[in-house]
Formats: sequence, C-alpha cells, structure tokens
Amino acid sequence: MTKTMLATLAFGAAVAFAGPAFADKMKATLDGKAGVPPVTSAATGTAELDYDPASKKLSWTVTYKGLSGPATAAHFHGPAEAGKNAGVAVPIPNAGTSPVSGSATLTDAQAADLVAGKYYINIHTAANPAGEIRGQVTK
Repeated sequence: MTKTMLATLAFGAAVAFAGPAFADKMKATLDGKAGVPPVTSAATGTAELDYDPASKKLSWTVTYKGLSGPATAAHFHGPAEAGKNAGVAVPIPNAGTSPVSGSATLTDAQAADLVAGKYYINIHTAANPAGEIRGQVTK
C-alpha cells in the first residue's frame, strides 16, 4: 500500500468512529419530589438525551419504574427553571411503556430554552394527572 492509501484509510476510520459531530449529551433524573407541588411516589426515572445544535434534533430514551399506574402521557415542558411549571413544549409519544425513545426537531426558541436548562420532563398517570415524576434536563 502506498502512503496516500494508508492516510486515506486512517482518515476514513477516524471519521467512522467519531460518531455524530457536536452532539450534546443531556440527562434528567425523574422523581416525585421534583414535582411542583411535590408528589409522594416511589416511582423513579431517567432520561438520556442527545441534542444536535446544527439540525436542532433532540433524541431521547426515557426509562421509568414504579408508577402508581400506567403512564397516560409524557412531555417536555418549558420554558421553566427547576421549581417552576410551564406548558407542554414537546410531546413524548407512546410513553405508556418503559423505555420510550423518540426524537423531535426543535424550533429556534425551543432549542434556546433546552440549552439554557429551561426544559423538564414530566410523566403523567391517572392518579397524578399533573405529573407523577419530573426531572429537569441538564448537561
């Protein structure tokens, strides 16, 4: 092999293993204590998020357990800091079973709020229609 071929192969391998360029990793830890007002619940959950600022694509996997009953809905809410409530910003479809994965393309305003830490995830149940567990999205 020539040096040029080896350099090309090495560059190709580096690009292949680099993964998505500039994706931001975010997370949320969900429980009843984070609700506003707090909810007494043994349920817990986590969310692993990837956000690509170039395309404004947000991808997530939310895992939860111990809810008082089946999840009736789940959403990203915002803009709101921890301890404050806000309306639905991005729905999380098919949240009735855990884990739930999905993605959405955000508007400029939604992207700015997400990056500023002003989004939270709320999982709703029949017993807690305002949300049983909640967690603020952080980097």
